[in-house]
Amino acid sequence: MKLKIVATIALLTCFGLTEQTLAFNQGDLEQLKATGVCPRCDLSSADLTQLNLTGTNLRGANLRGATLSQVNLTNADLTGANLEVAVLNSANLTGAALTGANLKSASLENADLSFAGFISANLEAANLKDAKLQFTNFRGANFRLTTLANGAVTSDKPYDWSLERTTLKECNKFRTENYGGTTCSTK
Repeated sequence: MKLKIVATIALLTCFGLTEQTLAFNQGDLEQLKATGVCPRCDLSSADLTQLNLTGTNLRGANLRGATLSQVNLTNADLTGANLEVAVLNSANLTGAALTGANLKSASLENADLSFAGFISANLEAANLKDAKLQFTNFRGANFRLTTLANGAVTSDKPYDWSLERTTLKECNKFRTENYGGTTCSTK
């Protein structure tokens, strides 16, 4: 009998302490609409379809699972934002900063990504089919299993130039005392 009571209390405690993962903060949404400034906001699973968010500050915001279809995010700052499994179909991200953003499994079909910066962004399994990529900066981005604009799907292996390199094997092999820095080889 005591075991059943302890188990029931433990189970109820676990349910009571879990966070709501599918709900966004209504106050954060109102702040975004009123001011266009909402860094580190919780907008997970929010429906932001067709909003004009030009120049907004969403640094480090949680937009996981949010619907941002046909949203205007021109020159927006989404540095470090979590956009995992977000839907950004036909969104305008011209000139947006997405440095270090997590776009794992996000859909960016028909999105305008011209002049946007995806430096070190995670685009694993993202869908970029028919996206406009004029002067887009993808330096250091993770493209594992990503659907590119032309419909091709990238490899599931890390690239030598990506930040996901396998362990460096011969670091410091050519290091000399007269020169600073190191030379590393992955071969």
